[in-house]
Parts: sequence; structure tokens; C-alpha cells
Amino acid sequence: MTAEVGSGAREGRNLSPLELHVPEPKFRPGDTADYSDLFIPVAGVAVRPEADARPDSFHELAYSLVRVLDDDGQAVGPWNPKLSPDRLRAILRAMALTRVFDERMFRAQRQGKTSFYMKCLGEEAVAIAATFALEKDDMCFPSYRQQGILIARGWSLVDMMNQIYSNKGDRLQGKQLPIMYSVRDASFFSISGNLTTQYPQAVGWAMASASRGDTRIAATWCGEGSTAEGDFHSACTFASVYRAPVIFNIVNNQWAISSFSGFAGAESTTFAARAIGYGIAGLRVDGNDALAVYAATEWAAERARTNQGPTLIEHFTYRAEGHSTSDDPGQYRSANESADWPLGDPIARLKQHLILLGEWDDARHAAMDLELAELVKASAKEAEKNGILGHGLNQPFETMFEGVFEDMPWHLKEQCQQMLDEQKAAGL
Repeated sequence: MTAEVGSGAREGRNLSPLELHVPEPKFRPGDTADYSDLFIPVAGVAVRPEADARPDSFHELAYSLVRVLDDDGQAVGPWNPKLSPDRLRAILRAMALTRVFDERMFRAQRQGKTSFYMKCLGEEAVAIAATFALEKDDMCFPSYRQQGILIARGWSLVDMMNQIYSNKGDRLQGKQLPIMYSVRDASFFSISGNLTTQYPQAVGWAMASASRGDTRIAATWCGEGSTAEGDFHSACTFASVYRAPVIFNIVNNQWAISSFSGFAGAESTTFAARAIGYGIAGLRVDGNDALAVYAATEWAAERARTNQGPTLIEHFTYRAEGHSTSDDPGQYRSANESADWPLGDPIARLKQHLILLGEWDDARHAAMDLELAELVKASAKEAEKNGILGHGLNQPFETMFEGVFEDMPWHLKEQCQQMLDEQKAAGL
């Protein structure tokens, strides 16, 4: 006699129907954002393990928050990188320049000079302070909001603007969406609009560097929403297994376009905690504290360079602007969310620190802002001499067939010639 499998387990039980949890942001348009329940640890209390410490010996760092700058602007605690005033001023200048550049290009899009732009307002430290902590030939695999890497490495603003305008000076010949730069000479990998493809690419590059016996490491960035992509997890698996010399940066800016971070798992745990499941080092860092970002990256880079394996850093920050020029954040988030963000503004905080050291003042800061505004204005005028989007053809037609194969195959040569013949016949 055979009993019906599983049929008796529910007999006599009054069970509620199963239901799914659908994440919901705490604040919506019309609400007043209240961060009183957000726990912000005191600056300077996070322990700093030795660079060769086992990843399982500091799991608490994936749940706390590495902070160096306190509320008064003092640099405190074991993570203080103790940078020189000149180094601090250089980081401040690069962040300020990125912000001015963003604002100018945002206005250019509104004026119809380009089709698209994305600011990194409020997130400048995530890319710039990290870049200063890396070597110039370390390979960076950015997402689409890390333009600060190029600016920190002193790349030409005119060249960046040429790409944004897709003009005749665009080295990419108009084949990339504006802001999706590719600069091999600056160790800056091509930006892709497909989310998180850069993660496995960074791991592969890092593995190749190690297999060649090189000393260069890789660093890559993605948003917190992108951690839900399969490429993120594939990259973590390979990096963990082979101890690839790579730094994973997760920019938790609270929003993935109009989807808040809860849809990527933020309600359950921190994004830095994903490192624990893969057995790799994990840190959660105040992303609006340039010194904390620098220190965390410097520490992770030392681990990578001494064959201790990868590090995953969650940068806890806030996207102060819309996702892009195509987005209206007022449709999905509270009006005061940005202004009341408890970790402040990265530029203002580093400025305050330098003033406290006696190495800066309001007058010098204002003079720097004016100088940078003039620099960006002059760069824009120079780039616009090469044309802007929509003002005629900026690249020869035949370039559509170039840049894919090292040697163009015969069938593409035939198609290209056919196109040119048809243009000639049509008088174009």
C-alpha cells in the first residue's frame, strides 16, 4: 500500500496563502525623506587589517562603513592615508573639474549639441580618489559614470568632448553613444551600455596580467543595480578561484534609474557582503569621503599586487542628479533626498579638511572654480570647431565598415564600394 507523497503535511493546518515581497522605497515624491534610521558609524572606528589578512578574518568590514573624515573635517583612525597637502589639492581639483565638465556637457545636451549625457554629481570621489590611489598604467574598466578617471589621469577635455559631440575629431568615429569613452593610452577600457560586461572583462585582463608575470592590476566599477546581472557573479567566481589581481567597485548610489537599491537586494544585506559568499575581501566605504575611498583602494591594490586576490568595495553614496539627461528623478524620489543625504558632498568635505589643515581657504577655492570654468569653456569652444551632433555628416561614410576587422574581408569591401557607387550616382 503506497501513501500519497506529501499529501498529509498540510492536513489540519490553517495556512495563509503564499505571497511575494515586493520592495518599496521609503520615500516617494511628496514625502519628506527621513534618514534617522540610517546607521552611520563614527569616523575612524573601523579596523584596518594587514594587507595580507585572510578575507574571513574581517567580515565585519562588509557590514560597517570605513570612514576617515569626521563631521568636523578631521582625518581620523587607522584608515587615514595621510596624504600630502599637494596630493589632497590635486584630488580636490580633479573632483571640481569633473563637476564643472559635467555641468557644461549637461547644458550642451539641453542646447541640442549632443544627444545624451550622464553626470556623476555627488559621486566624484568614487572614481577620482580611487584613481589617485592606483598606478597610471593599472587598467580601469569603468561603467558610464566614471568620467572622473580620465580627468584624474589628465586626459584631454577636448578629446572627451569630441566623443560626446560625435564630431570629426571623435577618435571613435561616432560609433559609441556619447560619454562611452575608450582611451587605451590612459588605460581606460571601452565603456559599454550593456550592464556589467566590464566585470568579467576586468577579471580576464587581470588574469592575463598575472599569467604574464606583469605587475599591473585591474579595477572595475558598476552600480549596485548591476550586481543582479549574471556577469557580476561570473566575474566574482573566476576572481575568487584564480585570485585575480582585480578590485571590484560597487557604486551604491541608492538608485538604478527609477528602481531603488532594494530591487538589487539592499533590504536583505549590504552589497559588500556579496564578497563573503565568494571568499574574497569585502569593504563597505563612505563613498563621499575621498580619503576613505583612497585608503580602501590603496589597501585593495596592495592586496592585488601581492597576490592576495581580489577585493570588493561597496561605495555608499548618493546619485544627486538624475540618471541621465533622459531622466526626471522628481517622478520617483523625494525632493529633499539629495539635499539631506547624511554623508554630505565629497567636494565640500575635502575642502573643509584642507581648510582645517590651513592648506586652503574660500578665496583660493573660488579662484580655482573660476579657473576651471574658463578651462572647460575654452575646451568646449575648441571641440565645437570640429562640429556637434546633428550638424551634418562628421565622418566619411566608409568608416562605417572600419574598426571591426584588422583586415577588411572581401564581402565588406564589396558592400562598401557598392554604397560609395550608389552615393556617387545619387550625387551625394
